[in-house]
Amino acid sequence: MGGTISSPHRCFSMRNPFARALLLTLAMFSVSWIFLRSDIDVRSALRKTAASAREVMSQRPLGFGITAETSAEKHGSHAQSSNASRVMICDYDIERLKKWKEQYHLQDTFEYTKRYVQVRRQNITRKSVTKLGQDFLAGEVKVVDVNQQYAAETCPEPLVVPVPQSPFPETVNASEFMFGVSTTYKRFVDPRTSPINEWSYWLTDGKGNSNGGKLVLMLLDASESELGDAYSKLTSRGIDVDVYRSDPSMIMAVRYLTLVPQMYNHPERVNKKWLVVCDDDTFFPSFHALADKFAEYDHERPMYIGTFSEDVNNIQRHGSQAFGGAGVFLSVPMAEIVAEKYDTCRTEDKIRESNSGWGPQGDILLRKCIYENSEVKLTLLNDLWQLDLLGDPSGFYESGIKPLSLHHYRGGIWHTAHPWHYTKVAHVCGEDCTLQRFQTADNFIISNGFSVAYYPWGIDFDLNQFEATFHAAPENKGWNLDYKMGPQRPSLHKTGRKISWDLKEATRNEDGTVSQVYVLKHYDWRWKNPDGTPMTERDGVIELVWMPDD
Repeated sequence: MGGTISSPHRCFSMRNPFARALLLTLAMFSVSWIFLRSDIDVRSALRKTAASAREVMSQRPLGFGITAETSAEKHGSHAQSSNASRVMICDYDIERLKKWKEQYHLQDTFEYTKRYVQVRRQNITRKSVTKLGQDFLAGEVKVVDVNQQYAAETCPEPLVVPVPQSPFPETVNASEFMFGVSTTYKRFVDPRTSPINEWSYWLTDGKGNSNGGKLVLMLLDASESELGDAYSKLTSRGIDVDVYRSDPSMIMAVRYLTLVPQMYNHPERVNKKWLVVCDDDTFFPSFHALADKFAEYDHERPMYIGTFSEDVNNIQRHGSQAFGGAGVFLSVPMAEIVAEKYDTCRTEDKIRESNSGWGPQGDILLRKCIYENSEVKLTLLNDLWQLDLLGDPSGFYESGIKPLSLHHYRGGIWHTAHPWHYTKVAHVCGEDCTLQRFQTADNFIISNGFSVAYYPWGIDFDLNQFEATFHAAPENKGWNLDYKMGPQRPSLHKTGRKISWDLKEATRNEDGTVSQVYVLKHYDWRWKNPDGTPMTERDGVIELVWMPDD
């Protein structure tokens, strides 16, 4: 057989909607001032008057938040309130606020909202969007100054969110799968491109132990010490990996094809059913669902499973094939054929035939090797996503779907996303609630793990359609993506109808909760009114703390 194995190395500011409310507030305050006595608390009276004015408004935009009171101004408040067996703390942690201010380049004063979310796991199916009877905002949005100190705060009652009783990431059994990835040592160690965090999600139990999945990693331009460093970094996170040096004489397309015989000839292949070729930025957010789906296929016969690019231009350009960034799944009998024909599949003629005008393509080499040496054709699995998209990806991540794979999330010409942070909430509410949408009574939608969006004029559009915040590349005809996504509804960018806080980080806490930090920048080009004015003049932070259903 071809492809002989090499030895592994082992060691809230929105102005327009409140114009009338402001005038009403001033008028009522003027009347109250006429009758003001010396013992009246002016600040309290003003707040009550403003509150009365707000109550007559049908919309409640952010940005008219009140300034959080300092400890010298506030008396008799409660530092904590309890919920079930956990203590909810809504005091202002100035050190954390300062850290966010520096890390995300926020203003010294910014809007800050903290909400606890109580998960209720129930025997229900996952919905694209779940409507809640509660408001997202519980009172006023506070404006905090990181140079001040504040008195204790009382937490509002938590949002109560019903979710399916889906399994947790730590219970995944990935022992039927082996994954092959070819990359460079430079990409592996660069903090901007390193896949270590993402791999630790879908290849371990989240506690430093392997979930049974095997990783075969081939590194280009790596010294012996660098191979050892990569092995050490991955195994210290619980990832079961073998690290190999790629042959630098091979072009990228051939290195990609080589992954198949490298995995097939691996001694642990005898315990596997599926050998998977993927990129270093391929991510599997719901491995239980992935494993359940592949349990439906017959692994004892040759099978070639994957998905097309979302862009019809790319299919026309490169052909009808599995696009590797979404993951290419081969049954062991299929991989055997490729391994046996490996030498004939990588000749100069075959490499030349794999050049679609964008250089030789590994996906084409693999497809040709399969199609020219067997009767097997591609089995489409459309829940895998190549994500050949440009622009703002929120229309995809806010769509309420449950993707089996994600790709192209590391920026560059593609989009930037943080799936390792998105999926941390699954440890509290199960895999199904990642990217699940929750719509509140006051027109907020939480796309769990990705964003918190507010729609000040209501939600009067079809939530079952993708919002066209992104576009195809390099030739955008307007309909390139329709065959995979369906026609998309118009983008709400620059309409004044939507504003969004994007997830920047998530943390698993010692008490079993997960904290999510969503950030809004006041100068974000997306959040403008039709006349070009910004929807808010302040940056904002929303912190959600998800509490498990004990």
